[in-house]
Amino acid sequence: MGLNQPENITAVVGTWDSGGSSGKLRTELGILPPGDLRQCLLALMEDPKQRQVAQKLFEDRLLEVKGPLKGHSMGNLITARLEQIYKGPDRGVDAERMLFRISAKVLPVSLTDLHLIAQLSDGKEIEGETNIDIRGEKRNYNPKHKIQRIYFDAAADPNPEVLEAISNADKIIFSAGDLYTSVLPHLLVNGIKEAIATSGAQVILVLNLMTKRGETDSYKASDYLGAFVYYLEDQEIGAMIVNSNGLSPQILRAYKKEGKEPVKVDEDNCQKIAPKMKIVKAPLAVYHIREHLLRHDPASLAKAILDIDKR
Repeated sequence: MGLNQPENITAVVGTWDSGGSSGKLRTELGILPPGDLRQCLLALMEDPKQRQVAQKLFEDRLLEVKGPLKGHSMGNLITARLEQIYKGPDRGVDAERMLFRISAKVLPVSLTDLHLIAQLSDGKEIEGETNIDIRGEKRNYNPKHKIQRIYFDAAADPNPEVLEAISNADKIIFSAGDLYTSVLPHLLVNGIKEAIATSGAQVILVLNLMTKRGETDSYKASDYLGAFVYYLEDQEIGAMIVNSNGLSPQILRAYKKEGKEPVKVDEDNCQKIAPKMKIVKAPLAVYHIREHLLRHDPASLAKAILDIDKR
């Protein structure tokens, strides 16, 4: 998948979101949650001015209106309505791509109605992506009770188009994100890890910049890697991209108050888990002061991915 050629990118999107506007639309309309699909469509718009306008439209929460639409994301409503008009989330997303002239593909990983469940080390189970996502915010949260495993409440059938995209890929990239609620669940969908194994594509992991309270407390790079190896069932991982630029003490203090810290790269342990894997270091972190967000710089990350084959 060449990142400098948008038509060759396929974004494979999770379909188990259970909270906020997406969760309500899922319950009330019986559709797949549109939130992550919307975010990918927005990110893949090729014209920055178009993306800027679309972001304002998509993220408008209709707070001024009264009735059942109040608080819903306008972007979610557009995606949900197109899914209903075109009789399916995959066809609805294709229609939205045409509407906004997005050449990259955006595919739901599964068309099955799914609820994510996490089992903790103390045996307790948490049902629902949102409940897992916010467990670190609760007063009785105990960081010693780590997530032991995740699974779905039903058999997750794969989207056939996703299997085809995997078979034709030359790079399969697991981006940074919430490890147990956004990234790893893709590998629980039937046939996905098998398709990756037979594709011959290079598997690339993008390591998170910071840990997340409730999911990855105190995680080092080797902990992230170990989780991927477990769910990929020991498939070979080609490369892991990690951030190399230092962060200011002010940023670190702000994140520490939220129970987050930089992910330490313990290279020796990583190489023990995946001896053939390349560890690619690049200055990737960018702090957006207005939003108080630490994120990967898109251009720098794209360059790091494209340059892997040159190393």
